[in-house]
Amino acid sequence: SKITIMTQFLQYLFWISIIIVFYTYIGYGILLYLLVKIKEKLHPEQPLTLPEALPDVTLLIAAYNEEKIIKSKMDNCATLDYPKDKLHVIWVTDGSTDSTNTLLAVYPKVTVLFSPERRGKTAALNRAMSFIKTSYTIFTDANTMLNTESIKEIMTCFTNPKTGCVAGEKRIENKDKDNAASSGEGFYWRYESKLKAWDSKLYSAVGAAGELFAIRTELFTPMPEDTLLDDFILSLRIAMQGYKIAYCDKAYAIESGSMDMHEEQKRKVRIAAGGLQSIARLKELLNLFKYGTLSFQYISHRVLRWSVTPALLFLLFPLNLILVIVQGASLYKIILILQIIFYVLAWLGAIMAQKQIKIKILFIPYYFMFMNLNVLKALFYLKKHKGKGTWEKAKRG
Repeated sequence: SKITIMTQFLQYLFWISIIIVFYTYIGYGILLYLLVKIKEKLHPEQPLTLPEALPDVTLLIAAYNEEKIIKSKMDNCATLDYPKDKLHVIWVTDGSTDSTNTLLAVYPKVTVLFSPERRGKTAALNRAMSFIKTSYTIFTDANTMLNTESIKEIMTCFTNPKTGCVAGEKRIENKDKDNAASSGEGFYWRYESKLKAWDSKLYSAVGAAGELFAIRTELFTPMPEDTLLDDFILSLRIAMQGYKIAYCDKAYAIESGSMDMHEEQKRKVRIAAGGLQSIARLKELLNLFKYGTLSFQYISHRVLRWSVTPALLFLLFPLNLILVIVQGASLYKIILILQIIFYVLAWLGAIMAQKQIKIKILFIPYYFMFMNLNVLKALFYLKKHKGKGTWEKAKRG
């Protein structure tokens, strides 16, 4: 009968959804871990050593109205353990209307590239790259602080000729007053960092975070000015050229978590929108026959998270409810109860976040739901910001 056929269809949809959701957030991590262990047994990793003759590198900092952070960032640059005559610092401050350029004028060895028109970060980076003469370019944000050894650690990774890009680790600063944004983001980035490290060990990391990453300058290709995730697009285009993205957890950038969940939402929606935009612009990378392992990693780690999985996640509850009503099988009842518990914990986490009550265990389900909701909101963001490369910065704690 039609009801039986419909029930079977809903069952298939329900179980396919569960499998995809599980694989995206947990299964891929387990599979990746096992594949890395097998690879390490068959092909033990050879340690890399820093070259004796250190190459000249450029530290490129894109900034828009960052007057509050200039001194801290320049103090941080001064602590970097790399020969001062080989480390060239360039700021690109296009569109800045505050004291950013005046404050940078105090540092004679720093090059400041400024254009009064604000066209967005990607346009600024495209413009700045034509001024870079060194073989290696390290990108970092104005509001992130790098560890002392970071430049040397990155340059060690480049001793492998197959490495075209090095992704540093992003760390969220622990403040005394922890909130849902920084707790949730901190947990998320710790898990993300593990996946990136395993991705890198298996074949290549899947993209780099703009807080800290480096490239062989010759591999840079200009990006469309409305690109939302310049770091992601740039690094994966390099990987598509046959190079690898090495993940270096010994080179890290520390930044504060977002001030609150409202500010974090701005960031997450923009990143998710950038993810959807990237899937469209890197559609060639979906070809498993052409890009093999890189495509498998890209689809598993990124594409699913930014496309079908959030929709399937929110579809699970109504599907589950219908199957309990129609079938009444115990298994469906158990899964429905578990879903209800998870949603209640996420809801409690949201209440605690609003009241600034610190119960970290509740921040995890809340942040997980929050991230996936923002992927759905990203569709509207993309439509609204089509063709724009600028965005409103999220305030940090």
